[in-house]
Amino acid sequence: MRDDRIDTEIEEIIRASMKMTDVPTPELNDKLKAALYQQEAVLQKRPAAHTLSLWYMPMLLNLVTFALLAVLALTVIENAYLSYFAAGICFYIALAGILITIVGVKRTNIKEDITIRIEKRGVLA
Repeated sequence: MRDDRIDTEIEEIIRASMKMTDVPTPELNDKLKAALYQQEAVLQKRPAAHTLSLWYMPMLLNLVTFALLAVLALTVIENAYLSYFAAGICFYIALAGILITIVGVKRTNIKEDITIRIEKRGVLA
């Protein structure tokens, strides 16, 4: 029962607010417009945020990881043919990562998607 009373009170408040026809004065509108124009001017004068594109990071991490794995394969595996084969596979995968990154840059908007924006604090404060 209590929920019904609360719901009817809320409905009455909503209906009363919908019937209000208060219009702000032109002076208030002018003051609000002036404040908005001032904020817009401050935002336009603000230097652009620093951006740091990280589109190359997956490629570099892939390249370093598989280069280290190739060196590990060459030093740990005693059989020369097997060690060269494992190092060749690591080299192939590193090149494939570079190729995939190049295709990703050409075909998609990866430079914009992997970007860090550093904004200065306290511009409007």
